[in-house]
Amino acid sequence: MRRFISILVFLLISLLFAKETFAQDRLSGEIFSTRSQVIAKNGMAATNHPLAGQIALDILKQGGSVVDAAIAANAFLGFADPAMNGPGGDLFAIVWSADDEKLFGLNASGKSAMGLTMDYFREQGISRITAASPHAVTVPGVVDGWFELHEKFGNIGFDAILEPTIRYAREGIAVHPEIADLMDFLERDLIHAYSLPDDFAWEDLGEFSRLYRAEGRFPKTGELFKNPDLADTYEKIASGGRDAFYRGEIGEAIVQHIQNLGGFLSMDDLAAHSSQWVDPISVNYRGVDVWQIPPSTQGISVLQMLNILEGFDLGEYGFGSPEHIHYFTEAKKLAYADLAAYVGDPDFNELPVDEMLSKEYAAERRGLIRSDRVQAYGPGLEMDNHTIYLTVADGDGNMISLIQSNSWLFGSLIVPPGLGFPLQNRGTGFTLQDGHVNTYAPGKRPFHTIIPAFVTKDGEPYISFGLTGGDMQPQGHVQIIMNMIDFGMNIQEASDAPRIRHSGGGTGSTELESGFSYETVRQLMIMGHDVKYGFERFGGFQGILFDGTFYHGGTDSRKDGQAVGF
Repeated sequence: MRRFISILVFLLISLLFAKETFAQDRLSGEIFSTRSQVIAKNGMAATNHPLAGQIALDILKQGGSVVDAAIAANAFLGFADPAMNGPGGDLFAIVWSADDEKLFGLNASGKSAMGLTMDYFREQGISRITAASPHAVTVPGVVDGWFELHEKFGNIGFDAILEPTIRYAREGIAVHPEIADLMDFLERDLIHAYSLPDDFAWEDLGEFSRLYRAEGRFPKTGELFKNPDLADTYEKIASGGRDAFYRGEIGEAIVQHIQNLGGFLSMDDLAAHSSQWVDPISVNYRGVDVWQIPPSTQGISVLQMLNILEGFDLGEYGFGSPEHIHYFTEAKKLAYADLAAYVGDPDFNELPVDEMLSKEYAAERRGLIRSDRVQAYGPGLEMDNHTIYLTVADGDGNMISLIQSNSWLFGSLIVPPGLGFPLQNRGTGFTLQDGHVNTYAPGKRPFHTIIPAFVTKDGEPYISFGLTGGDMQPQGHVQIIMNMIDFGMNIQEASDAPRIRHSGGGTGSTELESGFSYETVRQLMIMGHDVKYGFERFGGFQGILFDGTFYHGGTDSRKDGQAVGF
């Protein structure tokens, strides 16, 4: 009997060891749930909705460029995922052109109304631009962004690009789970989230309720959703181009509705709008170059965090170690202190971009970090003063990293009659505090949270990626880079690994997804970290890695989408 028990114990230990060994071999030494990355040669798309990815591949197979495919996917998501994005929002993109062998950056964000001034806010006693106010609506930049991208890199016409979404919007699609969850959140928490009065009723939102709450509620998972108004709008854009939106009847409908609500947006504001081609900014992190769109986006904070973290041997500490999480959160606090103080519209401010990205400045900031204790930090320089992401690649080596947003869920909740989409509330990125880098001014671009990312290696395209989630975006970008470069994960593992989210002023609090060990949590608490169990606030990743021959796709298990290729 004793011999039998000894053999049984040995077999159980062997089985557990074998299971542990398999898990560690498959996951680069880490133990968490993941799945295989997608590998293909001739084209790939990674999006947060399965049909968007299929549309992108169909466009590529028709001879469309990566830009054509990305626009088609983005247009579809404006229908299928309307809380997060649509033609009423803004857009940023980074494109790798194989012909030019270089990166191009596009800032397709809109400006504030020229007729709205700080004097108006003072006279009305308004101290903050609220989320559901017409004053929060800035010029929608996405449609102009589509046409700028298309003029430079497009192969097929807008009728073919928008046709899949026009058809789906008329016939309808099933609502996906994550999209239904967002709508359910608003159903439960809209008054609190938007600071609406206690006597608010859904009917007060007029066209919004008619469009998205036709049955007296938001649609649920698996129910049919149609939007023929948006189909009509896309048909007008396909036939009339950008002028149909910025100088024609679409723009007129937007302006009339905003002015009826007491806003100041005008046809002159729309007609004067143009996107900006910009040079992406970068730092080198352990042999790879990481690229971001320059301010007025928060992408510079990604680069600052990486510069600071480069001074720590994260690979030696290991994923999920107390040192990994501690140094990450301290670098985040240092970078975000600078972000709040120095980043705004460069047309209105002299921004210290070069100094913020220098290795010398990173070393100075890194020197403030204690290895054994959390700290609070201020900005380091002297100075006067909700979202979708997708990426597409083709067989010729072209890649696009594209992000687009309404800002808040459904933006301002303002839907001009007959257009089929809400208008963004990006104006909440302004402050009404005098002398701040993001103080409101007419014709000014607000501070932007949405950031596409790109990585090159030895001057060649390597990774196109992004991550949604407001101020989680820079934190998520850095964690993806650490997971792949420091901890040796593939692109799908890097997406599925449990994430960290630091928030709050002072030393703040550190939210951790499940998957980090108790020993790590205990050590972090000893070091002074306010550790919390986190959920729902860790963003959504999509990414494509190019190894020189094949594309490797990863997509976030926290979202409904997939990476697809051919």
